[in-house]
Amino acid sequence: MPDMHRLPPLQSLVVFEAAARHLSFTAAAHELGTSQSAVSQRIGLLEDDLGPPLFKREHRGVSLTQEGLQLVTAVREGLSSIGEAAAKIRARRERQVLTVATDFGFATYWLMPRLAVLRELVPELDVRIVTSQNQFDIRGEPVDMAVAFGEGLWPGCSATLLFPEIVVPVCSPAFFDRHGLSGQVADLRTLPLLHLESTDPQRWLQWEGWLAAHGLHSDGTGHDLTLNNYPLVIQAALAGQGVALGWVPLVDELVRGGQLVQAVPVPQRTACGYFLVEPNSRRNSEALHRFRSWILQECALAQQGSSA
Repeated sequence: MPDMHRLPPLQSLVVFEAAARHLSFTAAAHELGTSQSAVSQRIGLLEDDLGPPLFKREHRGVSLTQEGLQLVTAVREGLSSIGEAAAKIRARRERQVLTVATDFGFATYWLMPRLAVLRELVPELDVRIVTSQNQFDIRGEPVDMAVAFGEGLWPGCSATLLFPEIVVPVCSPAFFDRHGLSGQVADLRTLPLLHLESTDPQRWLQWEGWLAAHGLHSDGTGHDLTLNNYPLVIQAALAGQGVALGWVPLVDELVRGGQLVQAVPVPQRTACGYFLVEPNSRRNSEALHRFRSWILQECALAQQGSSA
């Protein structure tokens, strides 16, 4: 038994639609860049496949039969849907897609809140954010650029400083009041400290280093908490579970909004920082240029209004 839902060849349907639109095999052949006899042959094969004639052959051209009218309506709807889908796919290809790698803290507390501004300024730019807490070689990753933390040395890449590493202890206002903090460094010795799990090699300033820089060490009675990514550290601080090291300007909005306070208003600066890292071999596209200009400007503005 023949398959009644078997589709006719697409080329035959295209030829049929052109002939139905022009009501002329000759005009359809001219549009399609073929011969009148080739169009007539295609239509004949289509009619043999379907059964009834699709055209009435008349002295001065052709006209559609009832079956022809039924088919041309369906063909035009189908071709229109295909055309719309193809246009959307082509438009997606024309959009500029930029892939940026960074760590969880920078993505959560600095980049994401500002992406809406970038999308308004450059609506044709699609940004893809990939995050990792570990150090990686950007040259071997499918990313266009990275906002990376370190000393500014990435082989085969150019690195532009966005923010120096400036760290200040922060906690919730309720925690500050509950423990009667005075803003003195010595207050931290017996308090629960919130640690960001150290990487190997160690990249971020840890509590041990911060305390040592101020001539202190924890006495181990504070019931410290260690977490493996920075947003969790900040969430624990917001929940009043201890004192966290706050990287400026990642915590600036939380401090300005009163969700966090400086437990000790003594910023500690190191030789490290956040850098915009770009592989030297990567194509310098318009998308990269626009993102670079935007993030450098935003970082400059953020430093001007920084809590530190």
